Amino acid sequence: MIRALVVDDEVHAREELAALLAETGAVEVVGACANAVEAIPALRRLRPDVLFLDVQMPAVSGFELLGMLDAAELPRVVFVTAHDAFALRAFEENAVDYLLKPVEPARLRRTIDRLRQGPGGPLPAALAAPPLRRVPCLGARAIRLVDVAEIESVRSSEAGVHVITAAGEHFTELTLRVLEERAGLLRVHKQHLVNVERVMEIELGGEEGATVRTRSGRAVPVSRRFLPGLKQRLGI
Repeated sequence: MIRALVVDDEVHAREELAALLAETGAVEVVGACANAVEAIPALRRLRPDVLFLDVQMPAVSGFELLGMLDAAELPRVVFVTAHDAFALRAFEENAVDYLLKPVEPARLRRTIDRLRQGPGGPLPAALAAPPLRRVPCLGARAIRLVDVAEIESVRSSEAGVHVITAAGEHFTELTLRVLEERAGLLRVHKQHLVNVERVMEIELGGEEGATVRTRSGRAVPVSRRFLPGLKQRLGI
């Protein structure tokens, strides 16, 4: 049985696809998400074999979602779209297949046959992901998209990953590794990243090695291991 996660912002489309997949008898729909941000923790928690992913969604598109995930988190991908213009882009992302809305049962069966044939080529994350320009953060009732240029630092703790700006802190489902590799933030500690464009000064010494002060006056610890890299980036 193929385990699938469905991600689509349209309730009707999401429920219809889930029903069609269940009717094939070959797929177990283990979860459904209304947006890309919900999909990030769902992928980690459910570990599906395949992701049926809508392309056009508000805030964060399906293509953008792939660039926000670690390679280990990505299953095979089938894009679902109302526009066939996205077909070429889907295959450039190494998708197993793409489906046009409304999804036809006969076309879906061909997709299932492809999935049964095995993993095939490399996962989408194996390709060069575009740099992140905005980081999706969860608010009480909304998704806030924080421009990378506004980020001063990022910290990780048992409570999760928090993006820190001059205005405050915002929780994100993205990992430190993704933010380091794709947002251009510099790792200065096992649990901290910093935006070098927002660094005002470095206080040398202390048990950790150093402390960075950002433009808003926030302190970020720098471990001895990462201090040389910070100095190099700052040209000191």
